[in-house]
Amino acid sequence: MLEVVIGVLGFAVYGLFILLIWQLSFLWFMPYLVLSLLTFIVYGHDKRSAQLDTRRIPERVLHGLALSGGWPGALLAQHQFRHKTQKQPFKAILWSTIIVNASCFTAFCWFFGQAI
Repeated sequence: MLEVVIGVLGFAVYGLFILLIWQLSFLWFMPYLVLSLLTFIVYGHDKRSAQLDTRRIPERVLHGLALSGGWPGALLAQHQFRHKTQKQPFKAILWSTIIVNASCFTAFCWFFGQAI
């Protein structure tokens, strides 16, 4: 639960910081919202597949969705579905994707923010 609170609050503060510093439109965060919804749904499907012992979603797909911007949805889905919460390698990779995604978005805004 603490990870979800940290992640969601961190995303809100980070987003507000980016919006204020580079004066971006809220539309820049629409991909995060769409990818978060998609990631949340995919995590739910994977959890259901695990319960039914059917074909699972590969972890590289879950991490790819998080890396591309769906990490807020990944954090919420982990908590909601109690899915992938005990696997330490998975959690470490997920937090790494969050750091890489936020760093890349910040770098993008740093270099192109004035022209946006």
